[in-house]
Amino acid sequence: MDLMRRVRDLAVRLEYFEAGRDEKNQMEASLLAAQIDRIYLEWGLESLEGLSIDGREADCSSFLDHGPEKLVEEALALVRAECGLSEQERKN
Repeated sequence: MDLMRRVRDLAVRLEYFEAGRDEKNQMEASLLAAQIDRIYLEWGLESLEGLSIDGREADCSSFLDHGPEKLVEEALALVRAECGLSEQERKN
């Protein structure tokens, strides 16, 4: 429930901006999608082990902000899969 409350308003705004065709709407949609992704990862990422960023043990925040992009994407995919949200379901 906590996750859905945090995402609900952003998802409604995302849908609105995705419907727009101009560049400003698309940029806003991208920013909102990134915010939603961050919320999912902050909510679903339990811990990190064995990853250092800039010589320091990575925490959730440093992982999201500075972690390897492919690894962050993989973690997001796993969290979304655990939530039961496939790519196709998110689009619908």
